[in-house]
Amino acid sequence: MKTFLTALVAATLLVTLGTTALAQPPQHLRGTLSLSGAWAIYPLAVKWGEAFTKKYPDVKLDISAGGAGKGMTDVLAGAVEIGMVSREVDRAEKAKGAFPIFIAKDGVFPTASAKNPALAQLQAKGLSVKTFTDIYITGRVTSWRQAVGGPHAPIHVYTRSDACGAASAWAATLGAYKQDDLKGIGVYGDPGLLETVRRDPLGLAYNNLSYVFSGDALAKGIVIVPIDANKNGKVDPAERIDTREKAYAEIASGRYPGARREYFVTKGAPKGLARAFIEFALSDAGRKILESVGGYVPLSEKESAAELRRF
Repeated sequence: MKTFLTALVAATLLVTLGTTALAQPPQHLRGTLSLSGAWAIYPLAVKWGEAFTKKYPDVKLDISAGGAGKGMTDVLAGAVEIGMVSREVDRAEKAKGAFPIFIAKDGVFPTASAKNPALAQLQAKGLSVKTFTDIYITGRVTSWRQAVGGPHAPIHVYTRSDACGAASAWAATLGAYKQDDLKGIGVYGDPGLLETVRRDPLGLAYNNLSYVFSGDALAKGIVIVPIDANKNGKVDPAERIDTREKAYAEIASGRYPGARREYFVTKGAPKGLARAFIEFALSDAGRKILESVGGYVPLSEKESAAELRRF
């Protein structure tokens, strides 16, 4: 009987302690967390960071943009806890410890000046992936007349000078190519590339979704060059993207050729502050922030849950 009572008391104590532990408030977070990388992810990471540090005031965040390549290099070298990478992570990077977490959907869009002399033809016919390839990869198409039947004026081709996810995604849209295969005058960063093509009526570039739009409308002085995905020689309604809402719908549907995934990358499975921050980003609160920022398509609840289960 004494043995039974002793066991009963011990079991009751264990249950009580377990219940008490579950009832404890979340662990207080403190320390510094650093992130670097993709321009495409930077605005969203900043907003997530503001909300996270408001919730945990003893946490300091250091977030810098410099391209997806820098983010990957920094995180693998241990210079930051989280790399912001707006492209797929390759096998060699995973072999070095890169652990990608899918955080959002995005897209890369070909852009031109609203003052382009071939604007009418571009909006009526668009450009096929083959034509873009002949502009950016083979160099066979060098004028707006060759490209779309416009005036006999040269195409001023622009690309990113920094190693970045946008360039990698654009190259992949054109085929099995990489950033180094892209021709053009190199311009640093998404903001720089957007401003360059805005000022050049003969320019052609590509930009991330979050930079192409201002509110729901296109950024001033910019047009998205329609991609004639079905190669029928005309711009169909689904191929004309001139509002943020339309861009979201095409990316979410999977139809848009330039759609891509955005990642946070840690070295090994995330832990500590990095894990807490990523869990916050994938939470309902993080999703609401993403939707308020604009420029990104959120993961579905099923997709978010799948990512959380991975670590």
